[in-house]
Amino acid sequence: MTKKKSFYIHTFGCQSNKSDSERIAGDYSARGYVEAKDWKSCDDLIVNTCAVRQRAEHRARSFLHQVVVYFNELGKPRPKIILTGCMVHHGYDQLYKMMPMVDEILPINEVGFNAAAIRKDKKHAWVPISVGCNSFCTYCIVPYSRGREKSRSFEDIMTEVANLVEAGYSEITLLGMNVNSWGLEKVGIGVRKLMMNGEFNREDLPSNQSQYLSPKGTPPFVKLLQAISAYDEITKIRFMSSNPWDFHDELITEIGTNKKIDRFVHLPVQSGSDSVLYRMNRGYTRDHYMDIVRKLRTADPEIVIGTDIVVGFPGETDEEFAETVDLATQANWKVGFIAMYSPRPGTASWKLYEDDVPHPVKKKRWQILDQIINKDNLDNRPKVI
Repeated sequence: MTKKKSFYIHTFGCQSNKSDSERIAGDYSARGYVEAKDWKSCDDLIVNTCAVRQRAEHRARSFLHQVVVYFNELGKPRPKIILTGCMVHHGYDQLYKMMPMVDEILPINEVGFNAAAIRKDKKHAWVPISVGCNSFCTYCIVPYSRGREKSRSFEDIMTEVANLVEAGYSEITLLGMNVNSWGLEKVGIGVRKLMMNGEFNREDLPSNQSQYLSPKGTPPFVKLLQAISAYDEITKIRFMSSNPWDFHDELITEIGTNKKIDRFVHLPVQSGSDSVLYRMNRGYTRDHYMDIVRKLRTADPEIVIGTDIVVGFPGETDEEFAETVDLATQANWKVGFIAMYSPRPGTASWKLYEDDVPHPVKKKRWQILDQIINKDNLDNRPKVI
């Protein structure tokens, strides 16, 4: 009897990467592979990478070096190494130079839905509702690594939800780079096309909200939440990530009245300074952000809010950082994912701005916000899947 070939997936990064890895596992299983217990005993090693910060890329490269050293020391052939995930934005030629041990590169936007995902959790399931990103945030590598935003069809999503219900799942997290924009009609040009047109200025970048036509009536994402909630078996619905520029009033109302939706809302702000938000091209002001926060808490006082913040963005002054500290005291976030700015080659901020905030200053600002947002909430943090 021929032994079945085996695979192992090593995942770096966010929930979307974890969800992608579940679908890669489903694809391998559909092709007759079995999952190995670890990377030391597999035939195919798939490394699903993150590129949101330089440190994440270093971790992936360090891991691959570890794999090569391990098998060289044993004098045994190593598994086939397949690279996927957000590092694919570097391009094939550059990646093979950076990591010559890689045998194959799988673009993350080719990770499809041809087979059922292999999930280890039997209660909670990640359900991606869109892939890619149409936003123009200047610091972000995602539009280059994951391509243009594409919404999955309502029918595909609901079929997957129905299958999950049949399998006994009761909790679902909807995933997208910006879940709010699911199903909206898209307009505008892609950021890659814009930046390939030669020199450009910050003023040339369109706002994120200008990439979509305004919904007529109930936004599609709200309709999707309502359809999923109609299943009695579904008791908890989460979603991430959402963004302030299209956090519609109808969505706030739905969250407030639909108790199946988790009371924790993750709403990235990135900075509390309007001038930094402008350089980031986030498309809103701190007042706009706080207006959403107030509406959410009015809709249901039990709602708690978490956020993402980048400190040390190019040009961030002490005064601009102080505005973020001030916003932290006003917003009363229950959890904050704080990152020190890391220039990502190819992004707009990498082309437009000098990384001029010294690392010790970034570190100090990180510590200040972490103390305000996270340390004071250690005993009362919401559950974040």
